[in-house]
Amino acid sequence: MIAEYLPQLLLAWSIQLMGVLSPGPSVMLILGVATSQGRAPSLITAFGVACGSIILSTATVLGLTAVLAEMADVMTLIRFAGAAYLAWLAYKAFRTAALNPPLKMAGNGGTSAWQAGINGFILQVSNPKAIFFWLAIAAVGGIGDAPLPIVLLFIAGAFANSFVGHGGYALLLSSAPMRRLYLAFRRWIEGALGCFFLFASFKLATAR
Repeated sequence: MIAEYLPQLLLAWSIQLMGVLSPGPSVMLILGVATSQGRAPSLITAFGVACGSIILSTATVLGLTAVLAEMADVMTLIRFAGAAYLAWLAYKAFRTAALNPPLKMAGNGGTSAWQAGINGFILQVSNPKAIFFWLAIAAVGGIGDAPLPIVLLFIAGAFANSFVGHGGYALLLSSAPMRRLYLAFRRWIEGALGCFFLFASFKLATAR
């Protein structure tokens, strides 16, 4: 049974992997957490992003992503919600760049594990880049009519794809050299992150 659907599964997962490996808002969020708070919070953020991929892959199987794409009002609401969240991330980055507060690590006044995971989850499910990749998967994947075990395998693979990819970013960006670089250029890095999130927010809010 798996062999019958393996080409569709591999195609769908490869499209998702392209989205994971191309830096976007989720990777930028992990960059900020990894360099400022360390490895554990960044890995938990990556886990939250991967949990968001469970929602998006399930919606793809159910055909909801394609339905949402045809509902202009709903997509507009998603766009503005995502733009507002990106603008909030930009504000936090600019505030850190301006005030340069003492560096807070997890367990010492930094972002809690729960908050880190929720932040990653919220960004992923409101991330238009991720949604558009899943629309592409819906167009070519052919998973929706598969038996339940294949569907569950597809969703599990999507979670693993996302967590391994984003977790890899978390491990790399939380490494000692990257953290030393962050400490040396903290204001510039936070300012650049703020500019990225603000630009992404503007592009999302004005997209048609």
